Amino acid sequence: MTPTTVPERRSTRSQAALPSHGRAHNLSLVLRTLHSQGAMSRADLSRELGLTRVTVSDLVAELQQRNHVVELGMAEKNRPGKPAILVDVNRTGLQIVGLDLAEANVLRAAVMDLDGNVLTRLQTELTDERGEAVTALVLELADRAVSAATAPLLGIGVGTPGIVDADGVVLTAPNLDWLDLPLGTLLEEHTSLPTLVANDADAATMGEFTFGGGGDDMILVKIGRGVGSGLMVGGRRARGMHSAAGEIGHVTVGTDGGAPCVCGKVGCLETWVAAPHLGRALAAAPDDAARAALLATAGERLGIALAPVVAALDLAEVVLAGPSDLLNGELASAVATTLRDRTLQQREPQLLVRLSEDPQDIVLRGTAVLVLWAQLGVA
Repeated sequence: MTPTTVPERRSTRSQAALPSHGRAHNLSLVLRTLHSQGAMSRADLSRELGLTRVTVSDLVAELQQRNHVVELGMAEKNRPGKPAILVDVNRTGLQIVGLDLAEANVLRAAVMDLDGNVLTRLQTELTDERGEAVTALVLELADRAVSAATAPLLGIGVGTPGIVDADGVVLTAPNLDWLDLPLGTLLEEHTSLPTLVANDADAATMGEFTFGGGGDDMILVKIGRGVGSGLMVGGRRARGMHSAAGEIGHVTVGTDGGAPCVCGKVGCLETWVAAPHLGRALAAAPDDAARAALLATAGERLGIALAPVVAALDLAEVVLAGPSDLLNGELASAVATTLRDRTLQQREPQLLVRLSEDPQDIVLRGTAVLVLWAQLGVA
């Protein structure tokens, strides 16, 4: 009998904390509190964080020097004594560039403020570009977006199809013909700006969680050029051993065949649900009844793929993000019905299936979250 090789476990013991680590943590706490709760006085921050006023004043002073925090003026006087000065995150004095590479026929970019509000939009049309040709278009679009900024940039965030590792390398993106592409490094070298790259569905999940009211236990399914999903479990984004958690587009759904997929298999979820495939099928349908049946079948296949995930993780909601003309109606209804039929019925509240509140910009806003977390510790 051949012995089983057990992978070596990495040590989980943490290194000794340095004083600088504690200060960095406290700086991040100040920024997170201000970003989520809004402008506050130094005294209110002190009470909220459980730190001394001297410590908070010192932290705020450092953040002001970095241009991360600004003073807004006097608070309304509602207590005896001198009115306090309010401080807040520099929401409009710093900006973020986001790139959304997930759509079938266009690369999208935006300049955003620190609240994820889109200030300027840019895009580049796609035809049949793949591989290095797409990379060149992405770099050119990033240049244009950086030039459109009207305030200092905190960084660039990117949401791309495919599997992306923690270093911003696109390990594989079959629809773009990318393999082991160091996209983050390429953009950093090209723009001289910190760059964070994530799978587009992961970025959308962070955007929904931070700006769209997403819950602590949800799966967001992003339907565009391909099909991917992002997972929040206990309020934390799941990544997986190979940075591929939620990569459901190339899961074979059913045993009854299907269309050939770009990955080489047959009957992948992507061939049933991805926007280009579904759009072509709907265009060829002879009437409204046939189109409704196609959408219902796509929703059923998606529900079949999601049911084991929803059951295994006891998720509270499934969020669908993508073209509303495809998702709203028969498709979403079929997803909900299939999940209800294929999972054990839970106590209230029941599983919620809904559309994203901001499908057009959810990836872009999610890329802003990536930058906020990496640069300011804010999410």
